[in-house]
Amino acid sequence: MNEHHRELIEAGDLNGLLRAADGLCAARSWEEIVDLAEACEHALERGKQLWPIAAHIDYRVALEAPADYAAGVLHPDVGRFAHGPLTEVAASTHTWAEIGPLIEEPQLACYVAQERVLRGEVVIGDPSAHLEILELPGVLVDWEPAYSLATYRSDHVEVQEPWPPEGPLEVIEVKPGAELDESEMTQTLLDLVHPWTAESNGAARAVVVEGGALDAIGVLALDEARVAEITPAIAVNRLAWAAASGGAHGRRRGAALGRSMAWYLGTLLCDLAWPPDPAVLGGELGRLRWYVWDEGAPEEGWTLRIGVEDPDNKWGAAIGATDLLAEDEDVEGG
Repeated sequence: MNEHHRELIEAGDLNGLLRAADGLCAARSWEEIVDLAEACEHALERGKQLWPIAAHIDYRVALEAPADYAAGVLHPDVGRFAHGPLTEVAASTHTWAEIGPLIEEPQLACYVAQERVLRGEVVIGDPSAHLEILELPGVLVDWEPAYSLATYRSDHVEVQEPWPPEGPLEVIEVKPGAELDESEMTQTLLDLVHPWTAESNGAARAVVVEGGALDAIGVLALDEARVAEITPAIAVNRLAWAAASGGAHGRRRGAALGRSMAWYLGTLLCDLAWPPDPAVLGGELGRLRWYVWDEGAPEEGWTLRIGVEDPDNKWGAAIGATDLLAEDEDVEGG
């Protein structure tokens, strides 16, 4: 590490260190950037609050450096303040063949492998992918949608929008159904948007009722709602998108976890054992009827309003979750 960087560290010059780190990344001087990160971390022991620089460097290395460097910054306690989990960041720019063999921690390897699956790779039969951890297939199955994925930049993240309904939303009068005591199902719905409510300014309600989806929506909406029926693929896309997201100010959890949570919810709704047979789950999800809904008011930010019903067993469920932006905020991030 050169003398100028040492002076910046001793002065605690965050702006200067940020410029230095960005310059080293632009020059692809990976050994020097790793040395700078280590020096910033050591300075913490002397009371210098340089963790933002070390965190920024870890993020840039995971995103832009060759696989051996990127794998080196993947640790369970690293990346908390990045734009998303470093497993997703690294997987967005490195193939499984490049980075997979270099990851020693099984859980980290599993999440990177699953992120690569979402990007079209197949990791079936590779023990280093540790598929047993999330218990998801090592390939996208035929009924799954294209998931809404993140594209990471040097200073921000861009996330694909969830799929819209295929037809228009129609205004329907709704009345509340009799609520059922299905605490696990209700909590699993709310868990999809936990960062929105726990780490940001969002709010969420979920309910399971006798009857159908409109009866569940009637508990959450006032008198009428705009409703459109959607395909199971659109529903899974939207559920996984929400679960991956951090909302307006929460921490993004990543598409691998989003897929996992959507599968778990689907398994619960279909009354199947975990892990489910993928073909059976797909068939059962197709038997249910799915809806999106809103209350007709414009909303800027993150919203998840889904209804689902089992026409054979005569129950319905719905979630209404929002994490809206203030007027002076822009929609950006996970």
